[in-house]
Amino acid sequence: MGLLWRGLFFLGAVVVLLGGSSGSSSHFLHNLYMGVSEPSQGLPQFMAVGYVDGQLYLKYDPDTRRALPQVPWIEEIEMADPHYWEGQAQIARNTEPVFEVNLATVQSRYNQSHEGFHILQGIVSCELSQDGQPRGGRYQYAYDGKDFLAFDKETLTWTASVLQAEISKRKLEPVLATSQYLKSYLEEECIDWLRKHLTYGKKVLLRTEPPVVRMTRRRGPDGQETLICRALGFSPKEIYITWKKDGEAWQEDTSTRGVAPNSDGTYHTTLSVEIDPTERGRFRCHVDHSGLAEPLDLAWEGPALISNVGLVVGLLVGFLVVILLGVALGFYAKKRHPENCYVPTATNDPLPDNSFRGKCIEIKGLRPE
Repeated sequence: MGLLWRGLFFLGAVVVLLGGSSGSSSHFLHNLYMGVSEPSQGLPQFMAVGYVDGQLYLKYDPDTRRALPQVPWIEEIEMADPHYWEGQAQIARNTEPVFEVNLATVQSRYNQSHEGFHILQGIVSCELSQDGQPRGGRYQYAYDGKDFLAFDKETLTWTASVLQAEISKRKLEPVLATSQYLKSYLEEECIDWLRKHLTYGKKVLLRTEPPVVRMTRRRGPDGQETLICRALGFSPKEIYITWKKDGEAWQEDTSTRGVAPNSDGTYHTTLSVEIDPTERGRFRCHVDHSGLAEPLDLAWEGPALISNVGLVVGLLVGFLVVILLGVALGFYAKKRHPENCYVPTATNDPLPDNSFRGKCIEIKGLRPE
């Protein structure tokens, strides 16, 4: 078995990754393993993170080679399993060199040189329905943001999304032991870990918080208007939000940013619609969530709108006032104390680099904090 498929097999032994969302209040355990061909500052060669219901709970630090908790509730797991964090760190340590070789293998499949920026991701997820029953489950690789190779646990087959993945598919499918192991992992071990994490994080992950809904509007240069409906701070993740025109669902000229997690375990989403300002009163933002006693239908009832032009002019005027004030203060300071100018030091350097360190800098405006 080549290094690419050994890496795929090993990834199955990890508690892993990225789940979608379904109509009911499902729960997901998902982690992401990612290798890059050209690491840089802030972007290491290998990364590993873990999520429960979209909330980051675990992060691997490649510098210290440790798995680090990202939310307070996950730290409690160490009381029940003292080896939990070391186990997660060891998985990441073992995966790191495998990912490096796998990335080079995939690059060679595309006849790419080892120069240039490329990303290889390993993705696995498992899911529990609202009534606690296992369902779904995903195990796959992606390359440069596109699907590469995926395992189907129901049929014990592999799907090559691109021609370059066909070699992996042909070598993996005859190895029935690998497929059976991955199926068992997705349906049993991964689910056990998901249930355990939900137990420790139930105060955050299983709570019900109704959305706070806010309406704003923005005028465009063509005279059209955009109504923006924001649902904030809700849990669980599942929410139904749509625009209605004259009481009927309205999809035309609408856009959404999807549902995204907040740092406190709640979620937020935004839905906008472009309209003719004369029809503003015909539109309602309809929101339904398990935390609400009944659905909301909200119309725009805010203050008068400031156009984009007025806003820009106001900002420019304010900016000029600040600049003039800074110049005046600098001139005044120089006149009173010509030798007292600001000199950055090693411990108090407001500049983004050291190019002016040790020089006498006349203050001509607001210096960065």
